[in-house]
Amino acid sequence: MKTMQGVLRHGIRYGLGCTMAAVLVLAAALPAAALGVRVTVNQTQITDAQIAQRAKLLKLQSQKGNLEKTAEEQLIDEALEMQDAKNYNISVTDAQVDAQVTSMAQGLRMSEDKLQQILSANGVGMQTLRDQIKASLALNQLTQNVISARVTFSEADLAKQAATKITPAQSYDYILKQVLFLTPNGKGSRVADANRYRARFKGCDSAVELSQSFTDAAVTDIGRRHATQLPATLAAELAKLPVGGISQPHQEAAGTTMYAICSKEEAKDLTFITNQLRQSEGTTALKDQTDKYIADLKSKAKIIYSK
Repeated sequence: MKTMQGVLRHGIRYGLGCTMAAVLVLAAALPAAALGVRVTVNQTQITDAQIAQRAKLLKLQSQKGNLEKTAEEQLIDEALEMQDAKNYNISVTDAQVDAQVTSMAQGLRMSEDKLQQILSANGVGMQTLRDQIKASLALNQLTQNVISARVTFSEADLAKQAATKITPAQSYDYILKQVLFLTPNGKGSRVADANRYRARFKGCDSAVELSQSFTDAAVTDIGRRHATQLPATLAAELAKLPVGGISQPHQEAAGTTMYAICSKEEAKDLTFITNQLRQSEGTTALKDQTDKYIADLKSKAKIIYSK
């Protein structure tokens, strides 16, 4: 015989089952708009709530403009990127996201709890930030494994560009010594001491011995440097000096500094400028390829706007 309690418990369980089934049937029958779905990207649904949350996060990240529209477009792009990442067997683990959250909090000089409090106070759930980070990590992997392979540029063209950028002052190779007059806590100037040293300077061989007659003065071997590796103003100054010459005093973070020329030869080394151009050109080309990659994903995707 069933007890009254057993009947009630059975009835409640049956009633909940029926209710849940009814909800699922109703949800399946309702249009996406009624469920708050703003956009469907292939099989991924993006809701009003996700867009609103992302817009608030973008505001916290100091972005300007129509943040709701930006949030919507960002979420569409991320949905496509995450879908394509699966095609390349690229996955992002919770541990990777955790590490990025930790790094972000440390960069902001706060605890993760404090970061979460700030997000919450501005109406942003931690999951919204985690979703953004996860998509960013997936795109980074796609960039390394897929997109970067599409970036090409001519080394010959880079060399030609570098040749047009080099100046006469950048056509020397040096061996240098740095003469530093320390200043307490990096404050003040010792230009007067530096000028007295400069007036008595007779060349690199006696540079250390001469520094010993001054308080808090140090001589350091900089070694070989091409002019393209030096600040433009210093390179221009050294180009006018002979071997055994020393630059005017320069105020730097550690103190008052001069540079002595121990060796000087003409050498049009384009390596440094070429490397700078390669990095600049590569960054621009990679951005262009990433934009093309996302545009291509969009052109092939089924994107349905519910509103």
